[in-house]
Amino acid sequence: MKNSVPLRLHVPEPSSRPGQEPDFSWVKVPDAGSVPRPDIAEASHAMRELAYALIRVLDESGAAVGPWNPRLEPETLRRGLRAMLLTRAYDERMFRAQRQGKTSFYMRCTGEEAIGVAQAMALDDRDMIFPTYRQQAILITRGWPLVDMMNQVFSNTRDRLKGRQMPIMYSSKQANFFSIAGNLATQFPQAVGWAMASAIKHDDRIAAGWIGEGATAEGDFHHALTFASVYQAPVVLNIVNNQYAISSFQGIAGGEHTTFAARAIGYGLPGLRVDGNDFLAVYAVTRWAAERARTNLGPTVIELFSYRASSHSTSDDPSKYRAADEASHWPLGDPIARLQAHLVALGEWSEERHRQLAAEVDAEVLAAQREAESHGTLGSGEHHSPATMFDDVFKEMPWHLRRQRQELGF
Repeated sequence: MKNSVPLRLHVPEPSSRPGQEPDFSWVKVPDAGSVPRPDIAEASHAMRELAYALIRVLDESGAAVGPWNPRLEPETLRRGLRAMLLTRAYDERMFRAQRQGKTSFYMRCTGEEAIGVAQAMALDDRDMIFPTYRQQAILITRGWPLVDMMNQVFSNTRDRLKGRQMPIMYSSKQANFFSIAGNLATQFPQAVGWAMASAIKHDDRIAAGWIGEGATAEGDFHHALTFASVYQAPVVLNIVNNQYAISSFQGIAGGEHTTFAARAIGYGLPGLRVDGNDFLAVYAVTRWAAERARTNLGPTVIELFSYRASSHSTSDDPSKYRAADEASHWPLGDPIARLQAHLVALGEWSEERHRQLAAEVDAEVLAAQREAESHGTLGSGEHHSPATMFDDVFKEMPWHLRRQRQELGF
């Protein structure tokens, strides 16, 4: 039988293009505190609606409301604010360094600082982190030296990775921070596998992995959720939905008709969708998921609904694919300004103290940059000798590689 109408292919289109007015009318922002908080032992099917809701704690006046309010002490909030400001200052310095030819590449997490900082604070420092390339705030929050991070960005003589990784692809065994990879979605099966191993050994550490919303279209995402569900791995699986992959909007990855958190439902996993620019909500949801994993109740998928305010990387021009000044129209605001407003509302902060803190962290980043640059940058100074190219790669280097290296004069 012939179809009565011609078939059509649906190609998702963003709400606005370059030259048009930004349009976020499709973003539905529920009242802060309106989403229920289930017990960590709740069955996943009973939490189905949380995958479609948006968990929020901070209201428009800066007050923390509702059942997800983690009731953090003011000093903890100030520590979170400092880490976010430090991350943003670090990003700005390294972005400028790339423009000055001191490194080849950089990626900022502007507008997403609450995700890295709040999640790092909600997890234990002993938990294993499998990050993608916009979680530098986790290392910073865990107290990892800025100078060491900059040495890696500059690929200088103090770079512990010896110039073998792209800039910003950090790695720290001591900080339980797995090597960042440019391959997308690999972080999820790695996190699930590590968590399974931790459970097999009867360890007490859990794992957490991060990917962007675009990477949910990769096969690794689905493989990881299958293993996590079947074996109830103690892992937290985070999807950072910042609205854009490299240059395509989130609808291309399947976000036009449903949420990314909803993908957990088909695997029998709880999926939580949280306001990624709300420090308190991110902390509370991550803490909830971590406790669920620690008590052998299984994995959780979290969609962190945020916005990439900067370019994808220094190689990207977002004006080619999104409306100008779109970031300022994002309805969930700036995570730093929102936490600042909350502290002010509590009577625990002021504009003057905020200016002082911003100047303090900027001076800290500048001092770290000067020290790192004293050991060289991509464009100047000494670098690791090519003679080290096989160090830490082979236990016993094959004879033919030794010969080739000698032929090159090393």
